[in-house]
Amino acid sequence: MTRVRLSPERLTRAGAELADEVGFEQVTVSEVARRFDVRVASLYSHLKNSHDLKTRIALLALEELADRAAEALAGRAGKDALTALANVYRDYAREHPGRYAAAQFRLAPEAAASSAGVRHAQMTRALLRGYDLTEPDQTHAVRLLGSVFHGYVSLEMGGGFSHSAPDTQETWTRVLDALDALLRNWPPSP
Repeated sequence: MTRVRLSPERLTRAGAELADEVGFEQVTVSEVARRFDVRVASLYSHLKNSHDLKTRIALLALEELADRAAEALAGRAGKDALTALANVYRDYAREHPGRYAAAQFRLAPEAAASSAGVRHAQMTRALLRGYDLTEPDQTHAVRLLGSVFHGYVSLEMGGGFSHSAPDTQETWTRVLDALDALLRNWPPSP
């Protein structure tokens, strides 16, 4: 029998692949051990528990998303940047539904502070500078964009828009047009 070389990185990648196949909530150390045809106990020298595995998958997903977003945003501003960022999230969710769900996993404060989630916020704020928003409106807009992007993607992935016309791509385009118009005409603070 060939001995399997395990590492935290290899186990995380296997967990991420499993998440895309069966759903992030179904990922456990036991399921990953089955993938490698090893005993669960042999994974505990690399992982603390299933929560640790899920945290690692979440960190991987955030990193992958941040890398894609940085590449998509390079040299873009305004509506072009807004559309590029929105499409990164939507496309990633379609390609990697389990990892996308993992990117929403609640991280411990110290893990969140050192994660690529910080890069996501920085890129979104950079995008918003093209709309000339200042604080606290910039924070409100970051929250709005996150809510719309993730809400739309979640509803679409769950089949929420599959029962009626128009096509979801047409709606997505119109939503991004509306967001651009709103950001260009942000209401003044009360």
